Amino acid sequence: MLWLKTIHILMVTSWFAGLFYLPRIYVNLAQTQDSGSYSTLLGMAARLYRFMAPLAILTLATGLGLWLYYGIGRGQLWMHAKLLLVLALFAYHGVCGRYLRHFTQNTNTRTHLFFRWFNEFPVLVLLLVLILVVVKPF
Repeated sequence: MLWLKTIHILMVTSWFAGLFYLPRIYVNLAQTQDSGSYSTLLGMAARLYRFMAPLAILTLATGLGLWLYYGIGRGQLWMHAKLLLVLALFAYHGVCGRYLRHFTQNTNTRTHLFFRWFNEFPVLVLLLVLILVVVKPF
C-alpha cells in the first residue's frame, strides 16, 4: 500500500503543478496583444490541460484506492470536508477547460487581474486539505 500512497502523492503533486501554472498562462494570454505570442501561449495551455486530465483521473483513482483499503476517515468530518474540497478542485479543473475554450475561440472577456485572483484558488484549497489531513481538526 505504500507504493499506492507514493503514486497518489506523485499524481497529486503533478496535477497541482498544472492547476498552479495553467491559470498563470491565462494571465499572459489575457495581457498579450501579439498574435504570435498568443498562439504560442494558447498551444502551451492546450498541451498542459491535456496533460493534466490523466493526472486528475489518476489522483482520484489512487485516492479512492487508499480510502477503500485503509477506510481512513469514514464517518469523520475532516474526511468529508476534504472530499468536498477535492470536488471543488475537479470543478476548478473543469472551469479551467472552459476558459481554455474561450481563449481558443477568441471569446475571452476576463482580464489578467481576474486570472491573477483565479490562480490563487488551488493554493488556498491545498492549504486547507493539508490542514485537514495532517491536523484532523474535527
